Amino acid sequence: MLEIKVPELAESVTEGTVAEWLKSPGDYVEKGEDIVELETDKVNVEIAAEEAGVLKETLFEPGDTVKVGDVIARVDESGKSSGSEQESEAKTDAPKEEKKAEEKVESKPEPSTPASNSEESTNGDRPLASPSARKYAREKGISLSEISPRDPLGRIRKDDVDEHQQKQQSAKTSAPATSAPSAEKKDDPAKPVERLKMSRRRKTIAKRLVEAQQTAAMLTTFNEVDMTNLMELRKRRKDKFLESNGVKLGFMSFFTKAVIGALKKYPYVNAEIDGDDLLLKKYYDIGMAVSTEEGLVVPVVRDADRLDFAGIEKEVGRLAEKANAKKLAIADLTGGSFTITNGGVFGSLWSTPILNAPQAGILGMHTIKMRPVAVEDNKIENRPMMYLALSYDHRVIDGKDAVGFLVKVKELIEDPETLLLEG
Repeated sequence: MLEIKVPELAESVTEGTVAEWLKSPGDYVEKGEDIVELETDKVNVEIAAEEAGVLKETLFEPGDTVKVGDVIARVDESGKSSGSEQESEAKTDAPKEEKKAEEKVESKPEPSTPASNSEESTNGDRPLASPSARKYAREKGISLSEISPRDPLGRIRKDDVDEHQQKQQSAKTSAPATSAPSAEKKDDPAKPVERLKMSRRRKTIAKRLVEAQQTAAMLTTFNEVDMTNLMELRKRRKDKFLESNGVKLGFMSFFTKAVIGALKKYPYVNAEIDGDDLLLKKYYDIGMAVSTEEGLVVPVVRDADRLDFAGIEKEVGRLAEKANAKKLAIADLTGGSFTITNGGVFGSLWSTPILNAPQAGILGMHTIKMRPVAVEDNKIENRPMMYLALSYDHRVIDGKDAVGFLVKVKELIEDPETLLLEG
């Protein structure tokens, strides 16, 4: 019997949550075929069978926490998916099995309560449900033991969960008012709410954001950048760039190049605290914040200083694609030295980004707005302007360096030809 164990996930990641079983007990699995999906603090990980066989049992349910090294399933390597031997056995045993089934039906009592619908499983009294239904019920805060399945075999499905929830809501709406309301009653039928269980990743994001604010002396400095020259340059070159490189010329490659130029001039912005030491990083792995359905993730563009504009655009696109497809690996998310976040894609005009600990700095980009700007002593023009924000750890970075860093980014963006020549 082959034991399926939780593998080493990544540095500092010691446990995960069973998100969904991709195979059910009794299913035949090929070697290398995924059996279960685990949700960790950073990414989802699929665990595959090391050998072919029949999945005999699963030892944890969706939502359960498992640790590295835990046995979570067992596969019978001698099990077969098909064959003449199995077919002949099935034919020989058919009358016997049929008889047993008849006896079972005759002796089985009629269900009188929802609890009697639960069938035998590896946990005895645990209701039988599909993995998706179990997860769905957990997200809605509904106990499976309260649900009456329509399946004759007692298996609970997502439709049963929806039906049960509708019955609950109908009961609340039609329930008569009592003269003395219960002190414990909090739900108001006139103000419906939906209770959702926080995912492991959402809880981790919340925890780390609070920790970043509590452990770092975080400040934010602001500046504004005139995007006129960059937008004109991009307009002139975008078609040729796409034709030559097969990728669009966006703003992220320019801002990445500008950030690297500023980091080289102000190295403490590319540092972090390690105990009583200060680590000045001599490499430029730039994190790019990406919003996904499950929350914010920050995949890292490795050695961004060695990439040209096309290389950066391709890598940013590749990582964003993986993030949205939930295919990011732990290696894609670890080891960044500085982060860029672009709230402008959602229309944000002004914000104070939170540090991506243990990094000492994060640059916030914002939406571009036409604003009147004094370009000469007696001349005002409408220019496309963007606010920039640098949040930084004041324990590492002095205000002078923070302001200087942001001014350098501004200068490079407003003179993008310099970036093209250097990049």
